[in-house]
Amino acid sequence: MAETHADSDSTVDELEATADPEPGGSYQPASWPAPAGPPPTGAIHHIELWVPNLDKAIVSWGWILTALGYRMFQDWPGGRSWQSGHAYIVVEQSPARTASRRDRCRPGLNHLAFHVSSRELVDQLAAEALLHGWRLMFADQHPFAGGPQHYAAYLENSDGFEVELVAD
Repeated sequence: MAETHADSDSTVDELEATADPEPGGSYQPASWPAPAGPPPTGAIHHIELWVPNLDKAIVSWGWILTALGYRMFQDWPGGRSWQSGHAYIVVEQSPARTASRRDRCRPGLNHLAFHVSSRELVDQLAAEALLHGWRLMFADQHPFAGGPQHYAAYLENSDGFEVELVAD
């Protein structure tokens, strides 16, 4: 793993303050201080996603994680990671993987869900996601596919990974 960047703790307010309001714009998180103290026991350290095509994964995952306030953390020939606070998310094209496409309906991780500060930002991100390798799932029920009190966008990339963007 080649390069590491300073630890960061994103807030969606900072993301919104620096977001380009124009459709098709790109979101750039503001600078923020490192989290104080060590993470609590049980906090997520990292999540590693094995992908069939690293270049495609960098486009889709890189965009969505950056839009959510993560910063590029590590970059090496077989992978890349983005960090927010103490946790980071890795995409890696491992030679040890046994399938070329992920199937979220098989046993294992189904999806990752992320907090988003407002319904408007969920809508902005869902619209822009289409330009970065994501498709809107359950479009006929959007944005209430999770129920009438659950405002969210469910997105899937071309490798079969799902993310849920939730406005609390």
